[in-house]
Amino acid sequence: MAKLYFRYGAMGCGKTMQLLQVAFNYEERGHQVCVIKPNTDTKHGEHIYTRIGPERKTDFCFDKTTNLYEKITKEYQNVSCVLVDEAQFLTKKQVDELMKVTIDLDIPVMCYGLRLNFKREDGGFEGATRLLQIAHEITEIKTICECGKKATLNARFLNGQLVTTGPDILIDDGKTKIEYRAICPACYEKYQKGEK
Repeated sequence: MAKLYFRYGAMGCGKTMQLLQVAFNYEERGHQVCVIKPNTDTKHGEHIYTRIGPERKTDFCFDKTTNLYEKITKEYQNVSCVLVDEAQFLTKKQVDELMKVTIDLDIPVMCYGLRLNFKREDGGFEGATRLLQIAHEITEIKTICECGKKATLNARFLNGQLVTTGPDILIDDGKTKIEYRAICPACYEKYQKGEK
């Protein structure tokens, strides 16, 4: 039976790189894959980019109203795998639709995304919360903090200052320097206290 996978990690841990590697492995062996991302991620349009270079055009981008089960059933039912980048932006309903893809179509679905938002809450990421509830397999992709410890949190910096309030989704507008960093809980606290 096909499974629904959730592979999560902090910013910069290599989630997209792993997704591209999985796609490459399938295609190198003669299989077709379907690579998708939500259009909430406005950077790079229909492309998926990694921080270290590799990129790929998606098969399609979707919005919160897209029925992923119907779209995949109609247009991608012959693929060997569905790969979802930025899976935290899925809706609860879309995660359930992807589960249905694994059950009805017997196609594995691998979702890559963040577990927590920059406020250290999961409430901002409906997709991640639902994936943590129902995915068959959940795997953490690890990375390190600037101090060398394991990074588990995503921190948002505006013009170099840590911010812990604001909208859950904030994409660089070219006017304010928005930066996200993967940091450990200890460094997060130090930034909050102004010690870093």
